[in-house]
Amino acid sequence: MEHAESVSSLLIVILAAFLTPILMHRLRLNMIPVVVAEIIIGLIIGQSGFNLVNESNWLETLSTLGFIFLMFLSGLEIDFSLFSRKRKKENKASNMPNPVVIATIVFVGILLLSLVLSYLFVLAGFIDNVFLMTLIISTISLGVVVPTLKESQAMKTPIGQTILLIAVIADLVTMILLAVFVSFYGEGSGNMWLLLILFGVGILLYFVGKHFRNQTFVETMSKGTIHIGTRAVFTLIIFLVAVSESVGAENILGAFLAGALVSLLAPNQDLVQKLDSFGYGFLIPIFFVMVGVEINLWSLFEDPKVLVLIPLLFIALLLSKLLPAIILRKWYDTRTVVGAGMILTTTLSLVIAAAAIGERMGVIDSQMEGALILVAVLTCLITPPIFKKMYVHQEEEIPKQVISFVGSNQATLPVVRELDQNLFKAHLYHTRLEKIDEKITRSVFDIKELKDYEIENMEQLGVFDVDIVVVSTGDELKNAEVACYAKKKGVGRVIARAEMKSTDKYLKENNVEVFSVMLSTKTLLKAMIESPNVVDILTNQESALYEINMNNSIYDGIMLREFPFTGDVIMVRIFRDDDSIVPHGDTRLRLGDHLVVTGSSEYVEELQSILEFG
Repeated sequence: MEHAESVSSLLIVILAAFLTPILMHRLRLNMIPVVVAEIIIGLIIGQSGFNLVNESNWLETLSTLGFIFLMFLSGLEIDFSLFSRKRKKENKASNMPNPVVIATIVFVGILLLSLVLSYLFVLAGFIDNVFLMTLIISTISLGVVVPTLKESQAMKTPIGQTILLIAVIADLVTMILLAVFVSFYGEGSGNMWLLLILFGVGILLYFVGKHFRNQTFVETMSKGTIHIGTRAVFTLIIFLVAVSESVGAENILGAFLAGALVSLLAPNQDLVQKLDSFGYGFLIPIFFVMVGVEINLWSLFEDPKVLVLIPLLFIALLLSKLLPAIILRKWYDTRTVVGAGMILTTTLSLVIAAAAIGERMGVIDSQMEGALILVAVLTCLITPPIFKKMYVHQEEEIPKQVISFVGSNQATLPVVRELDQNLFKAHLYHTRLEKIDEKITRSVFDIKELKDYEIENMEQLGVFDVDIVVVSTGDELKNAEVACYAKKKGVGRVIARAEMKSTDKYLKENNVEVFSVMLSTKTLLKAMIESPNVVDILTNQESALYEINMNNSIYDGIMLREFPFTGDVIMVRIFRDDDSIVPHGDTRLRLGDHLVVTGSSEYVEELQSILEFG
């Protein structure tokens, strides 16, 4: 009988999670985040409402897994490219703030203000522990911030990345503080140094993953029914959660660390999509529904002290985020800054964890625990809609790819002249300018003179601090040396000229793209003789081939037959990771796809604006 009841409760929760987004869509409640709606539905079917859900081991297990997976995906959302030297230079060049520095300053302000406000709550007699109250006020819910930024199309914008980083730092620091709190006030106090073991294990696993990431057997086992990448991710999550609990920390710290490690290893987008859909499609909704189910609103009204605490704590949460966010006013308008302060006020996951731990350790009672969770729910209910209303999605300036051309000659100069200046910024480096008509080249091209093609000289001029390096000197061995060094320096794409088969093979083994002037000329002449129409497609501007990057999440997963674009464009090929796909009606578009299309330039530009810039 108990088994039947537990299955019935599980079914009710699953149905609630399934129907919530459908109801929101039908009622056009776009201003409320889905996770908040799930909590409200939980309140209706739980202890505060119809009390339809009974205690169940299945629900408890799935809810816990949902919480763990939520923290994993939160760690996975961190964009570590923000820490790169190239990104710092881009921010400096565009007079935009470095999100890492700004996020750190804002969070320090949040933490200090939270400490002051916590002392006021202690002096007023609402709570006895300053440490726990500081932790609760300073935390920010990544689980709500991330979906809200995604829904507002703000995730990839500078302000979106700044908000995300503030939330990440707040979540990470408060998770560590929670572990410290447990270490100080728990039964096994004094074991705080054991946290170093967790981070040490994480660093070790990162290097192991980095070593095996590009192994051929891993790529082979990622296909078919094995999906070794997915298995590895879930093994990593459970392993780090187990290590986290073993050293006396909370399991969410291990899950978050697992997500950060996977993000550092730069997984392919297809794997990320699978993890994202599994988490937000199954486990995470169960967790949020169960949060609402377990809150008993009516018991909170029995204590007047708790009723007074709820509005005061809500005001404290607003002040602790809005005041430090004022620093953003230097770069963004008031509307955006207030919106940022609002979304940063959301507190949920860690407040739930901290309240449960505090109640378990006897620091707070069950009514106080319910009040803290209710305030957290209120922040998620009130502030995200305000952010959505205040945030105005602005078309971001298309970032230019910076290219270094090493060697200025008949192979590179015409290419530089033909490159789209709105998409690329080219720098040419050469040793003997006297061989080129300097009057012409100085006025048309940005050529920097080198003493020689030694690596040290090019390093000083910043040749390798770019997105693409093209090496085309007259010395084939020097081309290979410079190209391989650029690849080791972490340049995304390196293209080198090679006429000899041995050099060609060596460069390809080092992941360098190769071109040959002699082979290209021979191939083009042969093609003109044998297949003139194909050459016409490649050279005719009205029917040329174009490459479009699929960056618009709205069309992620849509079948080509259902794609709402009727322009005069034919999709020739789709490149996805290492696969080359011949498109047909049932082919689905995926984020990160590279589409090769042909058609009139007018319609190609329209399709590009839809898919690349949304």
